[in-house]
Amino acid sequence: MRLTAYEKDVQREIDKWQRADASLLAQAFSFVMKPVDWVVERTVPPDVVDQAGAAVEQFLSLLNDASEWTYDSDDVLNAARKRGLDVESIADLRNQPLDDLDAIAKGYVTENAILAAVEGGGTGLGGAFLIAADIPLLFTINLRVIQQIGAVYGFSMQGPAYRPLVLSIFNVASSNETQARHLALREITVAASAFANDLEYRGRVSGTFNSQNRHLPREIAKNLVGRKVLQAVPIAGAAVGAGINYWFTSEAATAAFMLFRALYLERKERL
Repeated sequence: MRLTAYEKDVQREIDKWQRADASLLAQAFSFVMKPVDWVVERTVPPDVVDQAGAAVEQFLSLLNDASEWTYDSDDVLNAARKRGLDVESIADLRNQPLDDLDAIAKGYVTENAILAAVEGGGTGLGGAFLIAADIPLLFTINLRVIQQIGAVYGFSMQGPAYRPLVLSIFNVASSNETQARHLALREITVAASAFANDLEYRGRVSGTFNSQNRHLPREIAKNLVGRKVLQAVPIAGAAVGAGINYWFTSEAATAAFMLFRALYLERKERL
């Protein structure tokens, strides 16, 4: 199906995002955190990162299995109806004008970044004692925004089948590297083919979830562990926690925004 002028502009925006360097927010945050990253690389044992990676994988697995309660699809549908879109289900949104869907999705980006900052600031007040509570809360917020934005474009990211795609978005958020964006867009291509042909999405590589994505939880953990170290400082950790959570959620929401727009467009082109 032929794309509109607006959709072609969005396609060029996605291509530019894929090739671009890290965002200004990510660059500024990385610059500030460089001394901490240097110390952590030399002081945190590899087995700690391995343990963190296992915890990340477990959190993502549990959260995605519990996806029914992380967001309310009726909220997305009501937001669409307020813009005059005639929809009865999330899947109906796949055929709505992209500019309307973009406007809805942008609201979820800002809303969840602020929510994550407030949560990080609150848990940061407790220093190391509350870091264990912060990680699952942060991941819950980020899974929620990924699912909300996916739903806006007509794709309900509920259930274990979507773990490869969800993990790809988390990896883009934590690393903000061109290679991560490239791999995530490859996953989008597989998903678009499945949706366009009314097939079940199974992920890009055959095999189990663990074999497909074994390295991703560890990479996500490696990119977050160092940035959480300063959060262990009582009181000062509040500012660190708020900043880290705002950065991470902004990156995850932006990645979801770009990738689900790409999924919308690629599915349309394949129809």
